[in-house]
Amino acid sequence: MSAALLPKPQMRRLLASRMKFHLLGAFLVSMGCATLYKFGVAEPRKRAYEDFYRNYDPVKDFEAMKAAGVLESAPAK
Repeated sequence: MSAALLPKPQMRRLLASRMKFHLLGAFLVSMGCATLYKFGVAEPRKRAYEDFYRNYDPVKDFEAMKAAGVLESAPAK
């Protein structure tokens, strides 16, 4: 009696039918992760570098390091 209530298991093409679902899911998850990384990490990092180098003066920074005695090739005066 209980054997008549259970559906028959799929014995052929089980891998192919499940593979379509899992490949689509994996593609969507990977695209979502890439998008989150781009807008959550890469773009803010680019903006931070742009803001830093917009007002950066390398000569002033060199003179400050030279005065602090950080550079061995350019002794402090």
